[in-house]
Amino acid sequence: MNMAVTQGLAIMPPPFSAGLDVWSQTTGRPGTNTYDNAAFAAFVPTDPDFGGCLEIQKLTATTRLRWMGEVPILPGLYLRIRARVKAMSGVLPNLAVAAWAGNAAGGAVPGIPLSGPAVTLTSYGDVVEISAIVGTGARPGVDLVWPSDVAFAHFGLDLTGPTGGVVRIDDILIEDVTSIYTGELLGVVDVRDFGAVGDGVSDDRAAFVAAMAAATGRSLLVPEGEYAIGSDLTITTPVIFRGTVTMPDSAILILQKNFDQPAYEAAFGNAEQGFRKGVQALFHTNQHTTFDMRGRRVLLSAPVDVFALAGFDDTSTRRIIANGQLDAMDSPDWETETVTRVATYNVANPLRLDSIDNVAGVPVGARVSGVGVGREVYVRSRNIGSNRVTLCQPLFGGSGTQNFTFERYQYMLDFSGFSGLRNVEVHNIEFRCRGRCSAVMLPEGGRIIRFMNCDFDRPRDRAITSIGQGCQGMWIDHCQFRSSQQPFNAQDRTVIAFNVNGNDVKVRNNRVVLWAHFGIMNGSGHIIRGNHFFAGDNQSQGVRQAGLVLTNKNSKATFAGNYIDNCFLELTNEHDVEPQHTTGFSFGGLTVEGNIFYAIDVAPWFSFVVVTPYGPGHFLQGLMVSGNVFRTTGARIDRADKLDTTYASMNFNRFRNVVFQNNAYNGIDFPAESPSVIIHEQNTEATNWTIGTGEKLPFGGWARTVSSVVMENPARDASDTIRYEMPYVQVQQGVNNDEVRLRWPQATRGRAIVTVRVDRPL
Repeated sequence: MNMAVTQGLAIMPPPFSAGLDVWSQTTGRPGTNTYDNAAFAAFVPTDPDFGGCLEIQKLTATTRLRWMGEVPILPGLYLRIRARVKAMSGVLPNLAVAAWAGNAAGGAVPGIPLSGPAVTLTSYGDVVEISAIVGTGARPGVDLVWPSDVAFAHFGLDLTGPTGGVVRIDDILIEDVTSIYTGELLGVVDVRDFGAVGDGVSDDRAAFVAAMAAATGRSLLVPEGEYAIGSDLTITTPVIFRGTVTMPDSAILILQKNFDQPAYEAAFGNAEQGFRKGVQALFHTNQHTTFDMRGRRVLLSAPVDVFALAGFDDTSTRRIIANGQLDAMDSPDWETETVTRVATYNVANPLRLDSIDNVAGVPVGARVSGVGVGREVYVRSRNIGSNRVTLCQPLFGGSGTQNFTFERYQYMLDFSGFSGLRNVEVHNIEFRCRGRCSAVMLPEGGRIIRFMNCDFDRPRDRAITSIGQGCQGMWIDHCQFRSSQQPFNAQDRTVIAFNVNGNDVKVRNNRVVLWAHFGIMNGSGHIIRGNHFFAGDNQSQGVRQAGLVLTNKNSKATFAGNYIDNCFLELTNEHDVEPQHTTGFSFGGLTVEGNIFYAIDVAPWFSFVVVTPYGPGHFLQGLMVSGNVFRTTGARIDRADKLDTTYASMNFNRFRNVVFQNNAYNGIDFPAESPSVIIHEQNTEATNWTIGTGEKLPFGGWARTVSSVVMENPARDASDTIRYEMPYVQVQQGVNNDEVRLRWPQATRGRAIVTVRVDRPL
């Protein structure tokens, strides 16, 4: 700083031994009287204290001494003027550093202080130093604060007070002391000035605290070095990191004025460590709700265990991680942990597996597979003392003992350690998994987790996994999900975008590319709207998997405005501990409205809406399918709707409030309708008109209700007489119960419009 300000500038006066003709008796300006040949002053060459010095007898009220050299005054330049003096005889005077200040035009600058603190000499022969600091800023210790229009000055001393005394003055020194004010000028406080060592070993925490106390609004400067901080530290001022800090994993660093990824990356000298410590701090600060990555990319070598970083459980304060990219490095820490154990399942405890040897080796968050296990069943918790684990969903296969496989995927952000976590949000984050790891595992319990405008790019196994009720009220909005298995044929894909165990989930306006399943959703009260999920391949007569699976048979959900592309909507009860129907609601509670269903070159048995009961006795109640477009190209399919009887059929005699209406069908041989409007032409007289439904009734159901019969022309008998009698109706006729009969009191012919329903509305 000093060289930057004074390099090439002449600021040091010559010694008195060089001559007194450059020392003015007044202002120091050219033409003023000098001390050369002055009668009241002389150069003394051999003073025992000073060597050569100037001796002056004070004869006037103010005796002035000014160097005639013009000393430049620059913004940011701080000068110290000092001289040693001593009284020799006579009355003792006062002395002070003084100056004449000029502007760029050479005129005097008025209204500014021109002399420093005065010192009164009190004895003869004692050496006293007179000094003052001049500068353009009102910094501590600056005696003469001058405005920016001061361009130069003539410096020296003023002798005031009583006259008649004789003093000797050593050579006057002018020094650049800007370095004293470097931190002040830059608005920074250097932690080294308060004892920080920066050797990576000595605990520098106390020095940081002391520097903060002295900062008074200025920034903290952490210069080059590695600064060990032994315990929690909150830095309340802005901070500039040139060096780095090192802390124990459990110690928390809160940068209140620099709470973002760039600052934490600078603090720890590493993007990954900076992200971990920033996320840790997010759970310990009440000054911020958001950890902003500010568009930074962070390479992760291992999962981020958020619970371990936070160090406490069950919190509801809103916290947001936003605006960046997490990129998975090639690392063995992403490998799936797989174990197999013999365990016993009892339907009396539907969420438990018991009698597990070495249960400590079964990781929380592992996906469970085995006979009778539905999709997306996870270990929610474990009890080592009781040799059991708790599951997120029941098993449908009944009681028994068998081998179960537990697969623990590895996730970039892992919240599974929290038993309760609420109001955590992830905004504008790209999870770049590269097929190496999964993206996010939710906490065991909690609610209102939100994913907004995120990009899940090629997770190895899962994008978002719920192992318990942490998905309650979850939002997944405006996200993109790109599968790691896009080149695979549809039936060979295994990756799943998300699963749900809780209620009231909102899944809206997402784009989902080539997954095995977009979502497996238990719970109820869901809103699924505006999503485009597609899962095709290039196979001729291709096999497709479900795009979205609802496993709560009566889900109280809305499915609207979606684009379902080369996959289907499936309703199952694979998470029922007793999959056969006994009491309560059966399949339904679902509105499917205004969607686009589309498929290309699929097998003819493919369907867009599939019901798969995992036990007998089930039926449909409260299923509304209306205003949708069902379309295929490249190959026709039989139906848009299907009952999958792999495990069981349904009780068609209990269908209630099932509506398929106002849908558009293209490339589909048997469009489903209920109510189904059928035009029956009876060309020969008969008392029994048999009316088929043409396989239009949804899911192969029965003709259970005729809601109306309208004759489009007169009913006539064999003599061509119009008959005014009305027929009565017989439902559930024919081998498949999908026909109705109109029974006339007399043989008639004519054309009837008959409305047939697959259900009983009430």
